[in-house]
Amino acid sequence: MKRIFYLLLLLSVSSFAQEIALLKYSGGGDWYANPTSLPNLISFCNSNINTRIKPKPSTVEPGNPDLLSYPFVHMTGHGNVVFSDSDVTNLRNYMTGGGFLHIDDNYGMDQYIRKEIKKIFPNNNLVEIPASHPIFQKPFPFPNGLPKIHEHDGTRPQAFGIFIDNKLVLLYTYECDLGDGWEDAEVHNDPGNVRDKALKMGANIINYIFTN
Repeated sequence: MKRIFYLLLLLSVSSFAQEIALLKYSGGGDWYANPTSLPNLISFCNSNINTRIKPKPSTVEPGNPDLLSYPFVHMTGHGNVVFSDSDVTNLRNYMTGGGFLHIDDNYGMDQYIRKEIKKIFPNNNLVEIPASHPIFQKPFPFPNGLPKIHEHDGTRPQAFGIFIDNKLVLLYTYECDLGDGWEDAEVHNDPGNVRDKALKMGANIINYIFTN
């Protein structure tokens, strides 16, 4: 499985453009939230960190074998998430085989997604990622770690992760709303400096995936 994934990833990287995807999950949560966020992040990365990502992200279901062809898969929403047994197996194979899943809680997902992550990695705990981790260092420095984009409960933003062989394979961003900051400016009326922080943090995530 790992060999298959790495071959697919190599073909993707060596082709004219790489492709990333949005996860279409079951359970009733709005997986389709923030429709302009990934296209805007892609545009920012292609313009600022020399990536070559296709402008339009794909949509992929967690149990689909095509999941293995994407080096980066993004997941968002406000509500319930349910992974079937086949979803769990495919997601585990994807991440242990070199794939990367970014879960961005759009407010309201936390109580559901933690249980589903535990189904994927029953022997691995989510750990808070320190500000010293490379994902916060380059190409844009975030000396205090994950930035706050939207306020909800008055708590600090936190980045949690699952590590396999010391490599981050799952990033869970909580009380932050990165995806909201990636959206078109008029959607949330965020100040320019807030959107800039969100996009730069997103670029750091993409950079980490393609350089580690």
